Amino acid sequence: MIIREGTIADVEQMSAFLRELTASGKRVSPDSEEFVRSHYIEDVDKVRCSVADDGGFVLGFQSLKRAQAGNQWGVEPGWGIVGTHIRPSAARRGVGRTLFTATRNAAREAGLSHIDASIASTNAEALAYYEAIGFRTYRTPDGLICKRFDVLA
Repeated sequence: MIIREGTIADVEQMSAFLRELTASGKRVSPDSEEFVRSHYIEDVDKVRCSVADDGGFVLGFQSLKRAQAGNQWGVEPGWGIVGTHIRPSAARRGVGRTLFTATRNAAREAGLSHIDASIASTNAEALAYYEAIGFRTYRTPDGLICKRFDVLA
């Protein structure tokens, strides 16, 4: 498995496994190829979108964006916002932890001091993942548990 920057060529695979996550009830956000392209690969606020590539097969991806004023998650402007998406068949193989190494490095290079992960309060798997890699709960708006990672700590 190698970690590399996501490209337009990855959009079809990324969208396909996001649809798997939607079908399994683990995702409620859009999952179309257009959404993946515009919100992960070509987003104007993107710091990095890393993919875990296993011989041309995308196992997962992690998106890091810079929060802007008025963002939908209520994250402090200038912080990072992370999203992690792992293909169901690749779960529990260290993909997320490996992706976060690249994301953390990108956050440092971009000068971000904190990264937010806003997680559905019912998503025990994601809550455990972010806690295990060093994120800590800092606020709990309705239906969410928001965890913060201190980049420079």
